[in-house]
Amino acid sequence: MARAATTSDVFNAIAEPQRREILALLRAGERSVTELAQELGMTQPGASKHLRVLREVGLVRDRKAGKQRLYGLDASGLRPVHEWTGGFEQFWNESFDRLGSYVQDLKQTRERSSS
Repeated sequence: MARAATTSDVFNAIAEPQRREILALLRAGERSVTELAQELGMTQPGASKHLRVLREVGLVRDRKAGKQRLYGLDASGLRPVHEWTGGFEQFWNESFDRLGSYVQDLKQTRERSSS
């Protein structure tokens, strides 16, 4: 089975750690490619390459502001990831419920043994 192209699949796009860092920085607001490159310690062409991939999968939008191009987060592109991870919510809720019960039992056991 052929692997989906990075530029067409949001899961592949966010699998790259520096792209996730870019998305995290863009949560605070729009930034230029120069600002992103400086904050991440990468070259401007490297940051541009990542931004292109993120834009193509719908996670980043851009707009021209004078001589600059500003990039902003389009979190709606993360919907497929949210929907997929949401399928595991019941698992985590049950695990936390079991952990909560265990902690309560442990507290009661300690209170009984100290009195």
